[in-house]
Amino acid sequence: MAVPKSKVSKQRRNTRRANWKITNPDNGKCPQCGEPKLSHRACRKCGYYANKQVIEVAAEQN
Repeated sequence: MAVPKSKVSKQRRNTRRANWKITNPDNGKCPQCGEPKLSHRACRKCGYYANKQVIEVAAEQN
């Protein structure tokens, strides 16, 4: 059975446990329209991915 050789301090224990937090995804800019978009996904504004139009986007209605 595993037995610790010495006591783990509260700071060391809490530092180890503090790394579970989630981070926000990085947003890039669409090269076609300049809108922010998630990486490796088609742009929702213009429908382009890797300089090709892959989604037909309807025009905005004001």
